[in-house]
Amino acid sequence: MRLITGCALALAAVLAPAQAAVNVLACEPEWAALTQEIAGDKARVSSATNALQDPHRVEARPGLIARTRNADLLVCTGLDLEAGWLPLLIQQSGNPKIARGQPGFFEAGSFVPRLDIPARLDRAEGDVHAYGNPHVHLNPHNIALISAQLAKRLAAIDPANAAHYGARQADFAGRWSQAIRKWEAQAAPLRDATVVEHHRNMGYLLGWLGMRQVGTLEPKPGVEPSAAQLGQLLAQLQREPARMVLRAAYQDGRASQWLAQRARIPAVVIPYTVGADAGSGNLFALFDTTVARLTEALK
Repeated sequence: MRLITGCALALAAVLAPAQAAVNVLACEPEWAALTQEIAGDKARVSSATNALQDPHRVEARPGLIARTRNADLLVCTGLDLEAGWLPLLIQQSGNPKIARGQPGFFEAGSFVPRLDIPARLDRAEGDVHAYGNPHVHLNPHNIALISAQLAKRLAAIDPANAAHYGARQADFAGRWSQAIRKWEAQAAPLRDATVVEHHRNMGYLLGWLGMRQVGTLEPKPGVEPSAAQLGQLLAQLQREPARMVLRAAYQDGRASQWLAQRARIPAVVIPYTVGADAGSGNLFALFDTTVARLTEALK
């Protein structure tokens, strides 16, 4: 009887699914997707937000607090993108492993060159980010830099699987580099194309592709445009035309549609992050869709 019981326990151990070594909570879907690329089955990964949420504004609900409490690693953009909700979430979780300055706190934005660092801070100017533009993931070269650092952090937290993370990151880096070359060839016609963006969240994308922003729908970051302000922007476009109006999938489309119709230019919805639509289910698909929509709009 004991022999049977012992065999049964051994068989159960063999058949039981391997336990993931690391619990990872990403602040945004792009970092959840990147972590999954590098960690594979060695981590349980979830995102605090979805692709149709404004990452600036998130409510710390009980379920999210519970996930934060159980996290071994928190992967966020940083640069004050989550300043309105993340500090409170960490505090309410009572999880010391993911406090700022600890190995369990990973700030992706700190590993890349930053745009739009303000010379002075004035809240009268709207939602200004003191550490620069935080929407760093829309340049795929930044994702390459961050992936290398994220693999090192995973290895530091879970040294038993360090070789696993290193091998997966190297594989990802190779595939990602090849994809970047493809996207840049496809996007060559976009160089010097002028655009209006809804919010200043496309700067890294535009800089990567050599496109130029000539206006924003928001008169100040985080402030929705009034009818009068849209009228002023339309008058500006009559003097300095743009080729398209861009907005992220999570943003209200009414203002961009209004301007696009009157300026007679395309209104383009950029997925912005993984999962915004059926064509953006992973990081590679996100940029496939983004480049395709921009080049199609140019035609």
